[in-house]
Amino acid sequence: MGDFTLLLGAVARMKHYSIVITLIKRMESFGISPNVYTLTVLINCYCRLRRVDFGFSVLATILKLGYEPDCITLNTLLNGLCLQGNIFGAVRLVEEMENKGYEPNVITCGTIVNGLCKIGQTGVAIRLLRRLEKRNFEQNVVLYNTVIDSLCKDKLVTEALNLLSEMMSKGIQPDVVTYNCVIQGLCNFGRWREAATLLNEMGHRKVTLDVQTFNILVDTLCKEGMLTKANEVFDNRRIAEAMALFREMEEEKLDHNIVFYNILIDGFCNVGELTTAREIFTGLLAKGLQPNVWTYNIMINGFCKNELVDEAGELLEEMDSNGCSPDHLTYNTLIQGLLQHGDTAKAMKYLKMMVDNGFSANATTAAIMIIDSLCKQRLVNDALNLLSEMMSKGIQPNIVTYNCLVQGLCKFGRWREAATLLNEMGQRKIIPNVQIFNILVDTLCKEGMLTEAKEVFEVMIQRGLEPDKVTYNSLIDGYCLQNQMDEAVKTFNVMVEKDCSPDVFSYTILINGYCKNGFCKNKQIGEAMTLFQEMEDKRLDHDIVFYNILIDGFCNVGELTTAREIFSGLPAKGFHPNVWTYNIMVNGFCKNRLVDEASELLEKMDSNGCSPDHHTYNTLIQGFLQHRETSKAMKYLKMMVVKGFSANATTAAMFIDLLSSNQVDENIQELLPKFG
Repeated sequence: MGDFTLLLGAVARMKHYSIVITLIKRMESFGISPNVYTLTVLINCYCRLRRVDFGFSVLATILKLGYEPDCITLNTLLNGLCLQGNIFGAVRLVEEMENKGYEPNVITCGTIVNGLCKIGQTGVAIRLLRRLEKRNFEQNVVLYNTVIDSLCKDKLVTEALNLLSEMMSKGIQPDVVTYNCVIQGLCNFGRWREAATLLNEMGHRKVTLDVQTFNILVDTLCKEGMLTKANEVFDNRRIAEAMALFREMEEEKLDHNIVFYNILIDGFCNVGELTTAREIFTGLLAKGLQPNVWTYNIMINGFCKNELVDEAGELLEEMDSNGCSPDHLTYNTLIQGLLQHGDTAKAMKYLKMMVDNGFSANATTAAIMIIDSLCKQRLVNDALNLLSEMMSKGIQPNIVTYNCLVQGLCKFGRWREAATLLNEMGQRKIIPNVQIFNILVDTLCKEGMLTEAKEVFEVMIQRGLEPDKVTYNSLIDGYCLQNQMDEAVKTFNVMVEKDCSPDVFSYTILINGYCKNGFCKNKQIGEAMTLFQEMEDKRLDHDIVFYNILIDGFCNVGELTTAREIFSGLPAKGFHPNVWTYNIMVNGFCKNRLVDEASELLEKMDSNGCSPDHHTYNTLIQGFLQHRETSKAMKYLKMMVVKGFSANATTAAMFIDLLSSNQVDENIQELLPKFG
């Protein structure tokens, strides 16, 4: 019986739980009575198979047979409950054990503490530690490690450090697992100095670093280097420290695998240290390590990020001969790199290779990237041909594919073909989204085809799609462009009724509509001002462009006082007038015969941190010429030439007219070739 029981235990340790259950049932059919140990093995098998209920049935059998279950039996059930996630059921079982005179041992407590930590009840686990302490229960490093690890994962690293100090004060010596948990926690939050202090402490306590310690440190150093590089304050010391750790690990002759080297290579690639990354990569075989597909993907990604796409392509070509086939990520990474480098032809070559090597199912992303790139290069026909080709090879387009194509077609006014694609989507059971309809509506509005845009809008609603702010804004803009302000306002009001709150763009479009295209009568400018006030009341974020539109509107209707008030109030609102703001005001002053105020404003520009441009000078010079103030015009003409700006056609024509009528001195003849 003893040998048979040992055999059952061995089979269970090999995780063949169903076989053990079958063997024990056969024992019973042969009349062999199981003992407590055999039945405990049976409980363990049921628990491992997540059938704790059967485990409790076996416990009932143990009691019925008159056996006394021991701590091992009860701990097995306890572990089963924890595996099921029934931690509080496990706690109740411990309480029942205590009530029946069973004293929980270190395994019991460890199981409960581990279970509590796994479900995020670290606080309860700590309270249990305190209870054990009061009962003079012997605690060990495993218990503390479990809680410390959980605290670190809960981002309570300071509390974990306090618990580490507590365990040492009780004479419980931390091991490498303890230190790894806390070092990982500290590194996760950039607390590198404290992690370094713990490293020194490990040395003083003769706790040997293991592979996990090195992995944590190298990974952190490389990632920290990557982040600081992104902020353009990268400190080469971090990479030097990572390299020093790497050398130390090699000297220690610790077991390290390809995962460790992948972390290191990735770190160097991320900070542009391609030479070092390549050295480590090429040295792997000499260390008896075979680069895996992830290693190659890291290197290819590193090459692409550093614009070395040819090297990335060469590396992919070498993979098969080196016994490692590329996967879909390898191809996608290289294709993306080539497209970013502007090499669409090579990207298409690798897409074909990807499909030929059996990755059709994963080629959609790559195909979308290429189609998008072709559309952006104005090669929409090539993009459409690629769509046909990919479908013939079993690569199914998705909503993103059609979004790219519809946008590409609409950019070049090919809205009829875009509408055909919309119908094709329906045939392929691909439901168009709001974005596709928005592209069509916007294009039709910009083409002045408002009737057709409205029809697309209605189709969108019929298909159960809710128009969003972009949809309404496109329609409002379309009506404004066609001077149909009443329709624009109606659409704005519908937007409000449909609980689609107008945004800063909605208001800006409408206000711009009132202020442009001859709509700047007093009534319309009043409407614009009402909208402006409404926008202010709603505290909608807006930028200087919005104010430029408003100031321009008031200038165009001669409301210089209001325009000046808005202009003067910009700094108080946190806005700095840009050159376009100044140009609008200078133009407004000139149009309203206030050329001296215009020149004063130009003189102030540099001191206000905004230099005049050629528009500013040309506008002011034209203003002076229109008012026959030739000498002042000449002054600013010379200033403009010194600044390196040229006169525009209107300014040049006005001077030529003056020359022909002999109203300008001869010096202007010398200046004309310089600014024309």
